[in-house]
Amino acid sequence: MTYSPEPLDLRSFDISEDKKQELLRLFPEIRTEGGKIDIDRLKLALGDMVDIGRERYGMNWPGKADCFKTIQAPSIGTLLPSPEESVNFDTTENLIIEGDNLEVLKLLQKSYLGKVKMIYIDPPYNTGKDFIYPDNYTESLQTYLEYTGQVDSEGRKFGTNSDTDGRFHSRWLNMMYPRLYLARDLLKDNGSIFISIDEKELSNLRNICNDIFGEECFVAIITVLCNPKGRSQDKYFATNHEYIVIYSKNPLPKGFFSIAKDEDQIEAEYQEEDDGGKYRLLELRNTHREFGRHNRRNLYYSFFVSDEGDVSLDKEDGYEEVLPIWDDGFEGCWTWERTKAERDLAFLAAQLVKDRWKIYRKSYANGVDRMLKTIFLDKSFYTERGQKEFNRLFGTKGKLFQSPKSPYLLSLLLQTATTGNDLILDFFAGSGTLVQAVMINNVINNSNQRYILVQLPEPINPENNDQKFAADYCNQLGKPRNIAELTKERVRRAANLTKAENPHYSGDLGFRVFKLTESNFKPWNAQVPQDPAALAQQLELHIEHIRDGRTSDDILYEILLKSGFPLTTPVETLTLAGKQVFSVAGGALLICLETELTMEVIRAMAAQKPERVVCLDSGFDGNDQIKANAVQIFKTQGVPSFKTI
Repeated sequence: MTYSPEPLDLRSFDISEDKKQELLRLFPEIRTEGGKIDIDRLKLALGDMVDIGRERYGMNWPGKADCFKTIQAPSIGTLLPSPEESVNFDTTENLIIEGDNLEVLKLLQKSYLGKVKMIYIDPPYNTGKDFIYPDNYTESLQTYLEYTGQVDSEGRKFGTNSDTDGRFHSRWLNMMYPRLYLARDLLKDNGSIFISIDEKELSNLRNICNDIFGEECFVAIITVLCNPKGRSQDKYFATNHEYIVIYSKNPLPKGFFSIAKDEDQIEAEYQEEDDGGKYRLLELRNTHREFGRHNRRNLYYSFFVSDEGDVSLDKEDGYEEVLPIWDDGFEGCWTWERTKAERDLAFLAAQLVKDRWKIYRKSYANGVDRMLKTIFLDKSFYTERGQKEFNRLFGTKGKLFQSPKSPYLLSLLLQTATTGNDLILDFFAGSGTLVQAVMINNVINNSNQRYILVQLPEPINPENNDQKFAADYCNQLGKPRNIAELTKERVRRAANLTKAENPHYSGDLGFRVFKLTESNFKPWNAQVPQDPAALAQQLELHIEHIRDGRTSDDILYEILLKSGFPLTTPVETLTLAGKQVFSVAGGALLICLETELTMEVIRAMAAQKPERVVCLDSGFDGNDQIKANAVQIFKTQGVPSFKTI
């Protein structure tokens, strides 16, 4: 009989354990007596599919092995809510998270695994100047806390990646690889990632994406004309373009990224009209000469056309036979099989062209899509336009933020990969351009797409001439001088502008702010010396294991995050037996953070029939009898999970 509840796991999602369990599920025969994986048995199970050669095609660099250690190391941080910096905190489903994106991506794994439809990122291009990076990336949370002044610094810091460094490219790869690896797990099965980059790391980005996503999931590289004048400071050619690299989580069907044709295109292309609407005629004969009667015999058959242009598959008196033969006599083929032609005969038409009948199919405009080209030349995508839109929001002429992307570029990308109320993620948020693009599309489509932004509070240096204007602006706002503050301010202003220009729009224009920090709960330090004095001091520290200054809301959202609930999950506050109880997701999870629990509140919570219950262990105040009774009451009432923290 169990007399103690299970402790709540405060670590982030264990990726390596999850993948191990998936392997054991697929190949149970590889399990060893200790529950580990026997590699030799796995090789036998896979047979010829295992490459055991010493020379393999692939990409390696100094630090790649450490990347996997970084990925597998769970986070014990948390995200503290900041309602005072948020907009419509209680109702919004949008998130802006201030923190190091590696640690944040780990913390999001439990709650957002497989829920993100599209990721867009504009990471550092590794120019040697703009690269913010921890010296010791394996200690990301500690480094971040020191970087933001939350704990005393021991010398670790974020800084630039100098191009004179012997591991210039390796450091960039060590930064990107774990983040892309973790990001892939957050994508839906039909999700995709769009990554802006320039030529400095394009080839390396392709290689690590092939490694993480698989070469079969490569979608495209888009070339964007972003600066028609070109960069005059370049050495040989004036660069005027950037790239967007696209991968999907799984191979997707042809046409997946197509978008609807606009009204101007439809007006120009679809000149005919009947009861079915506007249409255009497309030749039924396959216009590619590599296909013909010689290799597509099932697509070679006869149509028959009357003098009035009526089309039939049956030979009738006065009808002329029409075959898919080219003017030079080459025997081609149709694009439809005969069975489809029989079924859709009403959609076929014939026209005389140079005294010869040609068969056409009617292509209707209703719901028609178009496939985008891989070179974007639209003026609204220029960096200059992005800067103009940013300055318009802030009402400034000086540069608060250097070279933000155009929201109209990101709006088009969103159209290719998302629909309805999809969730979109940007973990290199920068100025927050993605959110403005989401708002543009939500207004146009009357949709309610949601977003998660993650941005490092990168300091703005007032001594740097390029940053002085932004530093002064933060001072005027009374905000800390960092990029995350500009991100939040831009989103606020974009929301206000959207509402002003579209007063009837009723979609979600709010956001919840969360900030990365160490867990609300002090971890047990297993590294203390094993002598009585040190252990006594450690035990004394854990008499009260909740950190000073943390609120019940802080603890609530850490429990939500570590229990796998999204940070925007509805939470209702109940009073049961005189105690405060948080009801999550319509009662699926009950959380009681009271420090004096009673049998009455235990019975009241059990009567709600939740799926899970979490309480503070200190709430039992050493009363093992109440704790043991609580375990049995929840079990008797059919509550599957009761945990303490």
